[in-house]
Amino acid sequence: MRREIKIGITGIVALVMLFFGLKFLKGMKIFNRSNLYYITFSDAKGLSKSSTVYADGFDIGIVSNVSYDYNHPGTVVVEISVGTGVKIPHGTVAALSEGMLGGCTLNMTMGPNPADRYQPGDTIVGATASGLMSAAAEVMPKVEQVLAHVDSLILTLNALASNPNIGRILQNAEEVSQNLNNSSVQLNQLLKNDIPQLTASFNQAGQNVVTLTDSLNRLNLQATLAKVNQTVENVQHATQKLNSKDNSLGLLLNDTTLYGNLNTTVNSATGLLQDLKANPQRYVHFSLIGKKAK
Repeated sequence: MRREIKIGITGIVALVMLFFGLKFLKGMKIFNRSNLYYITFSDAKGLSKSSTVYADGFDIGIVSNVSYDYNHPGTVVVEISVGTGVKIPHGTVAALSEGMLGGCTLNMTMGPNPADRYQPGDTIVGATASGLMSAAAEVMPKVEQVLAHVDSLILTLNALASNPNIGRILQNAEEVSQNLNNSSVQLNQLLKNDIPQLTASFNQAGQNVVTLTDSLNRLNLQATLAKVNQTVENVQHATQKLNSKDNSLGLLLNDTTLYGNLNTTVNSATGLLQDLKANPQRYVHFSLIGKKAK
């Protein structure tokens, strides 16, 4: 074989080995068949070729190309290469997530129905995940507002610290604390000395109530009530007798004729006394002539 042919074959083999070596270094599986899918994003967020494609956090392929769609401004097309055994169901969400130290990863959250899936060459609509850096960017304005409030708070604290009334306030607080301590001591003495006496008094009062209750229980209340009932019945009987005309007292109280006769008798006696006073000579005769003494 001629020397030139050998050199040409060697060069071709070297180029082939270099091509596959580069593919291998980029993470592509050289001897495995793969399918291509396309994902559209409004912002690629620095995603580069040969980046790993994850499905629910598992490595399923690589990003084979990233291109800008000039026919549709504002759209970036990401070509991914995944193994033929990977089935991407409809409803899959492809999202870009920025890392804290830079870079971007593509993670696909698979849909629920593997039977209803995308075909190789289909386009999947992508979404932007709220990564740590995005969350930090959203938080920064709020942090700035908080820092402004912190500055105002520090200024207020400095003004309060330089106020001469703070010393008097602290002194008053110390006096209040001392008064509270004194009150606490007095309260402890009260609880130690007076409360037991009060408790003993209450216990004695309770014992007296118990004794009174026992005494009441020992009383023959039934017999007493029977006597009271008998007395009430006697009073009712006497009242009935007074209201009846079948006895002397009842006649005296209820017979109007007897009352009239008594009234007439009283009037007659009154007239007789008046006539006796006016004309005593009619009723009394006496002699003023006496016997002479011997």
